[in-house]
Amino acid sequence: MGWDLGGVHVKAALVADGAVQDVVQAACPLWRGLPALDRTLAELPDWTRGEAEHAVTMTGELTDCFADRADGVAQLAGWAARNLAGDVRIYAGRSGFVAADQAESRAADIASANWHATAALVGRHLRHALLVDIGSTTADLIPILDGAPESAGYSDAERLETGELVYTGVVRTPLLALTDHAPFRGRRTRLMAETFAHAGDVHRILGDLAEAADQQHTGDLKGKSVPESETRLARMIGRDRQEASAAEWRALAAHFAEAQLRQLHDAAAALLSRPDLPPDAALVTCGAGAFLAERLAARLGRRAIPFTEILAGRIAGEPAWASTCGPAVAVALIAADNPKAFTGSPA
Repeated sequence: MGWDLGGVHVKAALVADGAVQDVVQAACPLWRGLPALDRTLAELPDWTRGEAEHAVTMTGELTDCFADRADGVAQLAGWAARNLAGDVRIYAGRSGFVAADQAESRAADIASANWHATAALVGRHLRHALLVDIGSTTADLIPILDGAPESAGYSDAERLETGELVYTGVVRTPLLALTDHAPFRGRRTRLMAETFAHAGDVHRILGDLAEAADQQHTGDLKGKSVPESETRLARMIGRDRQEASAAEWRALAAHFAEAQLRQLHDAAAALLSRPDLPPDAALVTCGAGAFLAERLAARLGRRAIPFTEILAGRIAGEPAWASTCGPAVAVALIAADNPKAFTGSPA
C-alpha cells in the first residue's frame, strides 16, 4: 500500500500483482492533531487496515499541530508504524525508503517529498517532461530530465523560490490569493479582504470540479451547490447573489480561473525555458486539478499526457482516483517494483 499523509487529506493506494487495485482519498483535519488520523483510518475502506508492506510519503508535517517539520515527520512516521498493519517504510525522496524510526534524522529528505515520488515514477516512463500536479491546495511543477526529477529546489522553501511549488489549488485557495481586483459590469472593482470564497466555488460554478474531489468545507460551512457558490463569490465584491444573473457570476468566476491559470503559466514558462529541457517536452497532468493542467498545456502549446495514460497498463481500478492520489500510487508502485525498498536500501 502507498500512503500520502497530507494536512487536509489522507490518500491510499493498494497495489497487488504489480497493478493498482484500489485508491481512496478522505478528508482529514490533521491540524487538530494525530487523533484526526485515527478517525480517518477507521472510516477508510477495510483494505486499508489489512496486512501489507506500507510505503508512506507525507506533506502533513507542516501543519500547525506540530512544533516544526522535523517533529511532524517523526510523529507521522511513528503514527504509521503504530497503526498500519505490516512493515512500514517512509519515502525519503532522493534518499529512497527509510525505516520509521529513522525518519526524524532524515526529516529534510522526507518532509513534503510526495512530489518526488510522482516525478520519479513518471521518469521511469518518459525521458523528458514537466510534471504538473495540481491538487486541492498546491501545484507541483517538476522538470524531468533523462528519466529523473531534476528540480532546482527540494524543500518547500526552495521550491517556492524556484517556482516549482505554486501555492494554488482547485479547492482551498482563497480567491484573494489569485488577484486583488475583478471586472464587473464595466468597472474594475477591488475585492474584499476576506476569505468568503475559494477556488472550489469558482470551479464548481464553471462545472470543472469533480464532486468526489471536493471534500473540504466551504468558507461559510454551507453547501456546495452552484447557487451557494455564487453567493460566496458575490460577497467577494460586496454584493448579494440576487443582484446579478447566473451568466454574470459565471463570467466573474471565469476571471478568477484565468487569474489562477496565469500564475501557473508564469511558473511553467520559466521552467520550460530551461536550456536542458527539450522544446518538445510534454506536460504530464495529474491531481484533482488535472483539468487546469490540461488548459495550461494548451496555452503553452505543449502536449498534455495524463498521468493515468502513462500508467494505463498498471491501473485495474478507476483511473481518475489514481490521478487525484498520484503520490500514494507512486510510492506504492515504486516500492512494489523495488524488492530492496523494504530492506532500507535506496529506491
